[in-house]
Amino acid sequence: MSFLILVVDDEPDVEMLFRQQFRRDLRAGRFHMDFAQSGDKALQRISDADGASLILILSDINMPGMTGLELLPKAKAARPDVPVIMITAYGDADTRRKAIEGGAEALLTKPIDFQLLRSEIDNRVGVSG
Repeated sequence: MSFLILVVDDEPDVEMLFRQQFRRDLRAGRFHMDFAQSGDKALQRISDADGASLILILSDINMPGMTGLELLPKAKAARPDVPVIMITAYGDADTRRKAIEGGAEALLTKPIDFQLLRSEIDNRVGVSG
């Protein structure tokens, strides 16, 4: 079975950063990562992945057009079974409250703690692999 993680961020270098951080996992085929640079593209990828085992959505909050907080309820409506973790440069209490109330499983602040994120992913994929 192939696990898919969707990363939503308008910054083009985010894909390279994630691919570098998880290169061993990706090479070993533990999971795959897909990237969307907008909320609209993310919703398209979510619907395209309907049959795939999408296990996690990671979304930036501050994006032009549809923000991560606007994407959150739409993503949850499309795939209620898939946890969403929000990522933000601003980890203030109000942002955290809005994300959690909107259905996010967690809120990570930038710079991303990849050790914490890896443990979140390992919980979903299974540590062996």
